Amino acid sequence: MENMILVSGKWKVEKSKWLFEVDNDRGSIPVAGNEDTRFEDFVKTIFEDYGIDSAENDLELRYLFPRQNLHNKSINTPPVRVGNDRQFHAFLGLSKVQNVQLCVEFKVKKIVAEGAVKDQKQPIQGDDSSCEDEEDTDEEGDRFDYCDDSDGATSDDENFTTYGLPLNHVEEVHGSSTKLIYGRKTEERESPMSLSDLRSFKFDMGQSYNSKDALETHLKIFSVVNNFDFDVIASTRKLLFVKCWLKGCTWKLRATPIGNSFKFTVRVYVDDHTCSITERSSRSRQATPEILGLLYKNYIGGVDPSILPRHVSDAMKMSFGIKMDYWKSHRTLIVARELVMGSSESGYEELPTYLHMIRMSNPGTLTQLEVDTSNRFKYLFLAFSASIAGFPYMRKVVVVDGTFLQGKYKRTLLIATSQDGNFQIFPIAFTVVDTENDESWTWFFRQLSRVIPDDEGLALISDRHKSIGKAIAVVYPLASRGICTYHLYKNILLRYKGRDLFGLVKKAAYSFRLTDFQATFETIKELNPALHAYLERADVHMWARAHFRGDRYNLLTSNIAESINRALSGARSLPIVHLLESIRLMMTRWFAKRKHDAELMKTSLTRGVEKVLEGRMPIANLLKVQAIDIHQSQVTGVSSLHVVNLSEKKCSCCRFDLEKLPCAHAIAAAEARKISCISLCHHYYRKQYLYNAYNTAVMSKDDVVPIPEEVAKKICLPPAGRQPPGRPKKSRHKSILEKVAVKKRPQKEHTCRICNQTGHNSTTCPLN
Repeated sequence: MENMILVSGKWKVEKSKWLFEVDNDRGSIPVAGNEDTRFEDFVKTIFEDYGIDSAENDLELRYLFPRQNLHNKSINTPPVRVGNDRQFHAFLGLSKVQNVQLCVEFKVKKIVAEGAVKDQKQPIQGDDSSCEDEEDTDEEGDRFDYCDDSDGATSDDENFTTYGLPLNHVEEVHGSSTKLIYGRKTEERESPMSLSDLRSFKFDMGQSYNSKDALETHLKIFSVVNNFDFDVIASTRKLLFVKCWLKGCTWKLRATPIGNSFKFTVRVYVDDHTCSITERSSRSRQATPEILGLLYKNYIGGVDPSILPRHVSDAMKMSFGIKMDYWKSHRTLIVARELVMGSSESGYEELPTYLHMIRMSNPGTLTQLEVDTSNRFKYLFLAFSASIAGFPYMRKVVVVDGTFLQGKYKRTLLIATSQDGNFQIFPIAFTVVDTENDESWTWFFRQLSRVIPDDEGLALISDRHKSIGKAIAVVYPLASRGICTYHLYKNILLRYKGRDLFGLVKKAAYSFRLTDFQATFETIKELNPALHAYLERADVHMWARAHFRGDRYNLLTSNIAESINRALSGARSLPIVHLLESIRLMMTRWFAKRKHDAELMKTSLTRGVEKVLEGRMPIANLLKVQAIDIHQSQVTGVSSLHVVNLSEKKCSCCRFDLEKLPCAHAIAAAEARKISCISLCHHYYRKQYLYNAYNTAVMSKDDVVPIPEEVAKKICLPPAGRQPPGRPKKSRHKSILEKVAVKKRPQKEHTCRICNQTGHNSTTCPLN
């Protein structure tokens, strides 16, 4: 009989992925079973071991297929249900060759009376709590995400991000776009008429228009809505005369100004068409993207980044009966967006004024706008005063990363972030540069040093970009630099065949003790000397937790910076001023929500830390403690022995030392001495620190503040360059390694259709 680990919880769908939330109360249990076990007996054992009444509850057993087995099937394939003997034995066969997790979900039977349901312990409450032993896992939280990277590299930190979230809360950094606002100061326009008025509108003699351009715009809109075209017979400063484009048709309009006025008045107008409707609607030269964009903006709307040209085409066809191809729809959408948000050029022109208004409404905010000798945009740096005031309450770990922008002039967005004591992302600074090179990264870190000075206790985490390493060596020589282990894993999977050693590399990177690291590293050297040499060249002090010179805590990847990139994904194609305003709006919302959340916390420690300690308590309860002296204790497990020093906040397992949170051994030693575990946690994990970090609000720009003359006169032109022809690219260019990775992924292993075994086909099958 083989023991299977069964996990209790609840299935749910997030971002088109099936995820399993573990029930922190019930947790997991081992259940014995083999091919001789009947499904009915297996279910009965589950009810007995969990202590649940089968008369009042049902259970569902389900598991997700490993991604490599889905082949051409969607990664959104729902969990596979196990409901009879045949399905149960199919799962047993699969579990022998694949790592699959069987999950159980308990549900109250509908026939149970309401009072009985209240007495019964509720199955799953949708909580984000965790029950897995933190000593044994490197994964984030308790949610099994089977749709992660198909090559086996995962970007998950031990960042416990979901631990810090309030109940029934979905954090937007997990992929959802930042909510955008569009507000642009434009010249005053006439308020557009309603759609019904537009369709019934008629020109008439005596009507006046503010200018000739206004009359021409009304004429073009009128012709597009009514499906006809016209020719301009005469057009001067004092005359506009147009007729239907078909010869012999009587429709015409003639307008002139009165006296010296700029207003044009309709003098002659014949409304009747004497041509065939089929003929006059066959030409539509007035349906330019400028006119169609104005129509779309005034009567349909919807210009956010999620709107596609096909949406514009469908909407215009339904509303006005106008048929548009892809490129005309694309240009129409661009015009509509510029009417709402302004052009990319106007975004750069408004930068000096916008940054001044942000500084006035957020005193202490640091901004730096740099232009070249031709007054063209070069670099921009922005750090809100709220981030500057809140960073002293963060652990001194800064993660930096870059992402490309998708606007007309491209550019690159560099981001510096940290993580608060509730394991949530804390944005620090944002920079827009031309590209990632030595000069841009050095400029970024010089500006960042105005916010975060160089310090031996500071840790900077990034990918292995050479320019980042050079810039840190120049600007932050005292700080410790770490590299993102996720990027390291990717490179290993692409450079070296096979995945047998991948688990060992990850184990070495996550090791807390030098002895554990060295033993794993020696095993890698014996099995693959080339990989061992590559890891040594990558510098173990940068990627191995046990060798890191500073305090890295639980941050081993640049995942938190990548998460902000995802949160801003919808704003990256906007004009630069609207990109900054979207960042400001995101931070305003985050700071207000998290400050309020900190006020509601009932414990001295943050919610995320409470859940981490809650997960370690069951392990601590199984340990035996023997006092050594007034400060030290010996903590013994089934196969382990550790020494804990509570006064120095250290443990021989090194987790206590590096995380600044009590490990299971420290918790056991503290309980034996009647010492509160709260006193063993670093101040960064306190609720008061969390509240202080978000105490300063991020205010919107002050539109009523007077603009100084030197700011109003400052010129910021768009950077040099032109938009390449063709459809704008939304995805980044993949590197050579990433392209090779696709080819290196394992091919589908064919099976014989006669015996369902691998290694041969039906022609060479021994049963044939």
